[in-house]
Amino acid sequence: MKSTHVETVALLSHKKPDGHINVKVEFGEGEGKVPLDNVAKRVEAYKPKERVIYKMIKEYIEAKYGFKVHTAYIAEVKRSLGLPMYDAPNAVEELKHPRKYPTAEKVEAIKDALKHFEMI
Repeated sequence: MKSTHVETVALLSHKKPDGHINVKVEFGEGEGKVPLDNVAKRVEAYKPKERVIYKMIKEYIEAKYGFKVHTAYIAEVKRSLGLPMYDAPNAVEELKHPRKYPTAEKVEAIKDALKHFEMI
């Protein structure tokens, strides 16, 4: 069985390259051509997931459970699960007030939202 592979090299520099290679690729059906359906499927497979933001989690919980959760509660649940935390531009070294922890009901709602968005 014969298969066709395409490799791409990108030059990430402001300098002029010493040389270059021209590659001709034909898309379509038939011998030596790359089917567009295969390209579209591979692109979809490698497409990065949408970044889930706290606002999305809060909206999901309010719509499903009918109550609001504070972003600090979402952060606490993420922290307890060992999920990655992103640097906040307004983060402080020391908290002015002790952390408040969410109720068990809110923890379960937050975990459900994290599962819904495939974060856990």
